[in-house]
Amino acid sequence: MLSELPVQTDPRVLIDHRTHDDAGVYRLESGIALVQTVDFFTPIVDDPYHYGEIAAANALSDIFAMGGQPLTALAIAALPQGRIEPDVVRQIFRGGYDKLREAGVALLGGHTVRDAEVKFGYAVTGTVDPDRVWSNAGAKPGGTIVLTKPIGTGIIATAIKHGRAPADVAEAAIVSMCQLNGRASAALAALGSGSVQACTDVTGFGLIGHATEVARASGVTLQIDLAALPWLPGTLDLAGAHTTGGGQSNRTHFGPTTVVGREASGAEAAALYDPQTSGGLFAILSPERATEALDLLSRAGVTAWVIGEVLARDAADVRVVARGR
Repeated sequence: MLSELPVQTDPRVLIDHRTHDDAGVYRLESGIALVQTVDFFTPIVDDPYHYGEIAAANALSDIFAMGGQPLTALAIAALPQGRIEPDVVRQIFRGGYDKLREAGVALLGGHTVRDAEVKFGYAVTGTVDPDRVWSNAGAKPGGTIVLTKPIGTGIIATAIKHGRAPADVAEAAIVSMCQLNGRASAALAALGSGSVQACTDVTGFGLIGHATEVARASGVTLQIDLAALPWLPGTLDLAGAHTTGGGQSNRTHFGPTTVVGREASGAEAAALYDPQTSGGLFAILSPERATEALDLLSRAGVTAWVIGEVLARDAADVRVVARGR
């Protein structure tokens, strides 16, 4: 709907909704820029404390994906009157608060409304050097694609809702979703100006959807190596029976400009479009800095994978190949 609004002409707006980036960027008179985002969603796990943690990590991720540092947050909650125990609400807010503290973010307040279904999240404000903002645009042919978290949270969360996710599978997904992208962002920032050509985080549009947005904004084609993709434990086993509605919508929307090799199984194809929550950073790096980037990420305690490369633009936004098979 935002695309139907008049185009902004304020020169202080450096990035807005038109590029489908993770957050907006606004330059202040001092020269520094604000980076702002908002995100909230319904429960995806059973434990209210973890739900709060994941909601915070997910909202903060948008700031990290822009190369920014989150500073403050406002809580956003929708709660059904008389249908949720006060202690459950306290646990949700406590989980989010603890995750904000882990990131060094100050909670300033928030807003709560009554609704039929629980929803929770945050509006987050941070700062970023306007000359070092990471956006969807900027990927160049030859660039190396790096991913910092495995894929599969949407499929596993759906299995959790139906009581079909093994305990170890559910735990691995929860740990991944609770992990902040701050260390990954800081490690990539240490590479220096120009090393990160483009960056986003993998969330609701799934791996293919967010890759498509980078490809379109940059005017390139992204080639992803299927054999190099990291999957959360249990993802491919659960994919057949737990494909999400969001995954089907993503396939409908992004599938026409995506070429998936015949080697991909049905489970792999479904997982490529699986909407993620609090997914990893999807970064395009200058190829000569890729090895250094992996080393810096490893030193920061972040596991990362090289999953593909950037090609000159052709008829597809994204190509998924099985080069490693």
